[in-house]
Formats: sequence, structure tokens, C-alpha cells
Amino acid sequence: MNIKDKVLIIEDEQSISNFISTILAANGYDTLAVRSGAEALAMISSHCPDLIVLDLGLPDMDGMEVLRSVRKWSNLPVVVVSARQHERDKVDALDCGADDYLVKPFGTAELLARIRTAIRHTRTTLPGDEIARSGKFTTGELTIDYDKHQVLLRGENARLTVNEYKIVALLGKYAGKVLTYDFIIRELWGPKARTDNQILRVNMANIRRKIEKDPGRPEYIFTEVGVGYRMREGD
Repeated sequence: MNIKDKVLIIEDEQSISNFISTILAANGYDTLAVRSGAEALAMISSHCPDLIVLDLGLPDMDGMEVLRSVRKWSNLPVVVVSARQHERDKVDALDCGADDYLVKPFGTAELLARIRTAIRHTRTTLPGDEIARSGKFTTGELTIDYDKHQVLLRGENARLTVNEYKIVALLGKYAGKVLTYDFIIRELWGPKARTDNQILRVNMANIRRKIEKDPGRPEYIFTEVGVGYRMREGD
């Protein structure tokens, strides 16, 4: 008998909550649903869900308060679904610890894909199992060799600069997860580094020229406009 992953849906609009519950139940998940932040915090501690789907516009508190509260004690994956479309809201939620952010309305397939990815991240450690075991991360024809500090494309050295390699290596460790511009800058150049996205954009343009068949339609590193970058998941 397979044990089903348990998903807690925190959403005050009943129709949306029912819609998400129906989708998840049809795809093999157990679901719980609450409509307020207070109920959510009580349910999280008592029922220990495997993942949270979190709306930010709750009647008794902002969903960000729920997220901050959870992150004080748990790495439980949280996928935010919200009508808030402003880039700052997305960045704040991701920087606060959300694993992903979907803007309403969203597609069924996209929601399921984001949930699967977020749950997988909790089943492995960073760096991922492949990296820990082999020192390498592979997706498609791209391989990051962490021992040799190289990025290989179809087995050939892509000849990235030091900064370009650092960016790709960091994204590879968090493959499938959106990393915000500020997070990347802090991780690579320290907390006192200027949060100037231009240096990242210039480096990313050079990286894509070296690793993508068509830099305008990337296969490996995707841009979340105004938010950050995401590496394609590993094979």
C-alpha cells in the first residue's frame, strides 16, 4: 500500500479550495483544507502535512505571517498561490522561504508540477543525492562537475569564467527551485554585496551563449521575470 503525500490547502475562497482539493485528490494526494491563518497554524502542528499550498490573502492575517511562522521551525515545502502579481510580492515570498509562487489563475498541470518538485526537494539534501554521490549534476546534455569546477556540454568544457561557473553551480544545487536575484548575489558575493541585478544579467547572457542552442529559448536556465533564475531539474 502506497502512503499518500498529505497537502494542507490554506485558502479562504471555498471554490478555489475545492478546485485544488479535487485536482490533488484525483492525482493521489491526501488533502486538508482550512480558511484562515489561525486554523492553518494549528493544523500544521497537529497534522504534519508533507506540503502546504498557501494563499496570501487570508481573512485574519497575511499569508506571509503564516510562512514566516512555519520557517522559524520547519523546512516544510510551501507553494504560494496568490492573486498578487507584483514582482516584489513574489520576491518577498521566495526570500521568506516559499519554495514556489504561482499567480492565480494557474493551470492544473503547472500546479501539479510545482508540487511534485517542491516535495522532491524535501526528500533529498543539498547538494542533491547525485551531487553528493558523484560530484556531478546532469540535466540533458549539460553536466556540472563540482570536483573539477567545470560545466560540460555534450562532454566538452563550456569554458565558463569563474563567476559564470559559480552562478551555474549554485543553480544546479537548487535545480527546479527559483532563486531570487538577491539570494544569488548574497550567496556568491556575500551579504554586503550591492544588490545590482545587472551583473547577473550580463553573466547570464554570456552563460546562455555558451550552453544554450538558442539563447532566446533556453533549455537549461529559465528566467522568472523580475524575480530570479531556475535551473532545469536533473535527469
